[in-house]
Amino acid sequence: MTEKLLTKRRFKDGDHKPRPWVEDIFEADHSHKCPTYIHRAPPCQGSCPSGEDIRGWLNIVRGIEKPPADTSWQEYAFKRATDANPFPAIMGRVCPAPCEDGCNRNEVEDHVGINAVEQFIGDYALEHNLELHQPGPDSGKHVAIIGSGVAGLACAYHLRRMGHACTVFEKQEKLGGMMRYGIPGYRVPDKVLDGEIKRIIDLGVEVRNNTMIGEDISFDELRSQFDAVFIALGAQSGMALPVPGGDAPNVISGVAFLQAFNDGRLKHTAGKVLVVGGGDTSMDVAAVARRLGHIEHKREHDRPENIIMGYMAHDVAGVAQRQGAEVMLISRESSDIMPATKMEVEHVTQEGVTIKPGLLPVEVLLGEDGRARGVRVIQTDWSSGKMETVEGTETEIECDLLVSAIGQRGDLSGFEEFDSGRGLIDADGFYRVKDHPDLFVGGDIIRPHLLTTAIGQASIAAEGVDKFLRGTEPSKRPRVDVHHFHLLDKLRESNLAPEEYPHTQDRGTDSSKYAIHNFEDRSFVEIAPSDELFLGHFPYEERVKRKESTITADSVLGSFGERIEGLTEEEAQKEADRCMSCGMCFECDNCVIYCPQDAIFRVKKTESTMGRYVDTDYTKCIGCHICEDVCPSGYIKMGLGE
Repeated sequence: MTEKLLTKRRFKDGDHKPRPWVEDIFEADHSHKCPTYIHRAPPCQGSCPSGEDIRGWLNIVRGIEKPPADTSWQEYAFKRATDANPFPAIMGRVCPAPCEDGCNRNEVEDHVGINAVEQFIGDYALEHNLELHQPGPDSGKHVAIIGSGVAGLACAYHLRRMGHACTVFEKQEKLGGMMRYGIPGYRVPDKVLDGEIKRIIDLGVEVRNNTMIGEDISFDELRSQFDAVFIALGAQSGMALPVPGGDAPNVISGVAFLQAFNDGRLKHTAGKVLVVGGGDTSMDVAAVARRLGHIEHKREHDRPENIIMGYMAHDVAGVAQRQGAEVMLISRESSDIMPATKMEVEHVTQEGVTIKPGLLPVEVLLGEDGRARGVRVIQTDWSSGKMETVEGTETEIECDLLVSAIGQRGDLSGFEEFDSGRGLIDADGFYRVKDHPDLFVGGDIIRPHLLTTAIGQASIAAEGVDKFLRGTEPSKRPRVDVHHFHLLDKLRESNLAPEEYPHTQDRGTDSSKYAIHNFEDRSFVEIAPSDELFLGHFPYEERVKRKESTITADSVLGSFGERIEGLTEEEAQKEADRCMSCGMCFECDNCVIYCPQDAIFRVKKTESTMGRYVDTDYTKCIGCHICEDVCPSGYIKMGLGE
């Protein structure tokens, strides 16, 4: 990372034009333009597909927002985080963190470690047996949920909070979907996964494992027994390589590879493993292959492809000594546009995986036994913005096992009528199935994407199910998600709620107690941009990073322990304190200190709460804009008087 030079100057080098003071500074005798306090959403929340109130729980961790008297700040932060996402310990570990990419702190030095703080919150909750938000009053309605992945369980969680009964149908022996069968245990330990799932089930969710819709119970029968159905089948069928020879017996999907590893069947791999794909799934496959190593195969059933495809592995301990596998990953994308996270690329490279971007498979080369012995590839060029192949660059890569991790699709057996033609199910903006008002859908069966995306879809779908069950239509979605700070809720929590509106004509309402003065909530529609923040307020502070176990190419074999160590409480608070609280006051006092008229003042302690720390005496304000200029979070806007 290139270190930025910090400055408290208002202007950058090269700026020579004077500010248009006549336009920027308004004279009281003709404009009366004064500050108002505008609550806007931060870019981290705007970038979060699940819509978490990230700024909210960061402010709780750092001590800016205080919990109720009978609640610890840790539990308060947990409740705020799980208002949108019931899996903080899991997502803190595996989410690729688009929120961090959007963080305005990147304009100062480096983003806030949002994932790291979220993991602390989640781990603390598991360690101290904290409970999720409890179910609402019983509605008398019952919803069937097909699939127990992140979308299905998140939907069950939100529906239980709304008071609806839920039954989850899962074809596997254990709950979790791709969280369990698609993510290696060294990234998400079983105890973490089991703990976060148990909290949801403890809300009164009924579970039917080992139940296949279409075999154990027909879909029509299911619909007749329940008031609504949420389809969260996932996309657990990997896509085959669309090239000649792609159906060779030792060409398997990345999803099948990871599932065989996670359910304990796959204990070793081949000598030379070639992984095709540039996403996080391909990185997981490559990393697992390095950890497993290979043996010199003596029995046909001991071949990894046979184990993955369902054969029972023999006891191979005495067959041959396990050795490190040669693992190579190729991607048609160039290195700068590979979909995998930068962190995962760095990890697998460190662990001895060879990555060759910009290579497109054109043919699987078969040996005399019909098995893949290699792949013919051609170089790609993305300089035009789209993929083009480079003539005359074909070459061959040898392999003993070829893993295709180029995409996933769902298994729609029994759901054929809903197939979009791509092995997926189409949905509208409220995640309803077209022409079926009682059917809703979410997660990878719509389009394979991030876990956090599936959580967000489940939340919206649950709202849609709730509206349907109550006989109303879904309302227009806000531009920014609904899970964010509400001042009125905070005032009620602090016993500072406004008085009942008297519904009488009243001149001069500045001292009335039935309104919140000088405050406007735009968090549903506006995001606070970095150019409206006073970045000079924030000194350089190095990010508090989680400690990682050093796994090298020489030590990776058999290394299945969790590689990232969570933050301590002190570290989590220190990192949270780097949050700039974009769009919300964090009590820096700049406006109070720099106001030349003493027009801005702190709200009385007995009336103060988050979002109501300062106020303005408009009889003293001259509209000089200084308060807006020195507000680090962009909370103050010159608006009154327009």
